[in-house]
Amino acid sequence: MIELTRPQELHRDRDRSELRDLVARIAADPAQWRSLVRHGTGDRHFEQLWRDDYVDVWVISWANGNDTGFHDHDVSRGAVAVVDGEVVEERLVLGGPPRRIRHRAGEAFDFDASHVHRMHQESDTPAVTIHAYSPPLWRMGSYAVGHDGTLRRESISYAEELRPAEAIG
Repeated sequence: MIELTRPQELHRDRDRSELRDLVARIAADPAQWRSLVRHGTGDRHFEQLWRDDYVDVWVISWANGNDTGFHDHDVSRGAVAVVDGEVVEERLVLGGPPRRIRHRAGEAFDFDASHVHRMHQESDTPAVTIHAYSPPLWRMGSYAVGHDGTLRRESISYAEELRPAEAIG
């Protein structure tokens, strides 16, 4: 288990900059998570490294074609560090195409709880990312476009696998 506890003042939810520092610190210590990386399955693989009342941390292994679909993190803010390969983040934009941001190994980014995005991997080189959320994830929103063109949100458990949602009636 990774030692995430610090002085008493951090026994509270983390802000975005603290989460970004946390994922960067964990990414810099692969001995803590490297054994949990899984490639060669074709599926996105995720392992929880830590969970307490204030933060949860995950390591995720990505293969070409893995896709979360558009989603939010309910009330949780988050940060992601890319440790191997690269992932593409698409941020939902009303009235236009999604904003595409390519995140490469060595980079980190953060987001607030209102953030709606999609993460996918489109390279032949596998990717590995470290994710932290505060407060810890309990629910997420998965988005799909209805047959009538309206955007629909389905609430899902954090334990469910994110994938592109099917069009909803």
